[in-house]
Amino acid sequence: MSRTVLTEDAEGGVRVLTLNRPERLNAINPDLLAELTAALRAADADPAIGCVVLTGAGRAFCSGDDLKDFESQVGTEETTRAYIESIQDVTRAIVLGGTPVVGAIRGWAVGGGLEWMINCDFAVVSETARFFFPEVSWGLFVTGGVTELLPRLVGLRRARELIMLGERFGAAEAVEWGLAHKLVPDAALVEEAMALARRIAALPRGPVRDLRRILARRDPAGLAAAMQAETDATVRGFLDPDTARRIREFGS
Repeated sequence: MSRTVLTEDAEGGVRVLTLNRPERLNAINPDLLAELTAALRAADADPAIGCVVLTGAGRAFCSGDDLKDFESQVGTEETTRAYIESIQDVTRAIVLGGTPVVGAIRGWAVGGGLEWMINCDFAVVSETARFFFPEVSWGLFVTGGVTELLPRLVGLRRARELIMLGERFGAAEAVEWGLAHKLVPDAALVEEAMALARRIAALPRGPVRDLRRILARRDPAGLAAAMQAETDATVRGFLDPDTARRIREFGS
């Protein structure tokens, strides 16, 4: 079985993690969640790694939860909650770990993929990048701590528009609103992201780790409470029969 997350070490203390389900636009499934969390934790534990670049194979970064697998993700409340917590584990590994993460984003970054981009320290986006949160329209809910993080970045009104209404936006808006660090041509995406990652990896590790932890824990109760509330709301959505109907209609 092919790996859903590829790992490659580059020069300058940079490790590249590539979501590797291009045939499904790198949609999220249990294998990808487990492998990505493990890869992020392994990078964080490796003293040789000063920065991670997170990207996607093919023409998308990540198209969100794999709706093809939705029925298999819905079981008892206990098993559904465990699946949602595995999604939240990726955010914990990115946000609360000690190693900076640079997102290299092309194509669709939708739902969980957009959440992971927001979780990154910096995101370099290509001209093809497109974003939206589809969860509420399907009867689901956002995860990734975005109910806490997104209003900090874009303000409450715009956060409401993006999450509740699922407004779609492009790379220029992502940079303008502070969701992304830099907009580049598609052909320059990897080079620009790697250059930024090498610059970060060359910084003294101690202050960088301390800064990330202080910023992430600026209001730890707020982030933890938001993620718990997100998990509870997402579990309710997964278990609602109307959600399954909406997702079936979307895929038909």
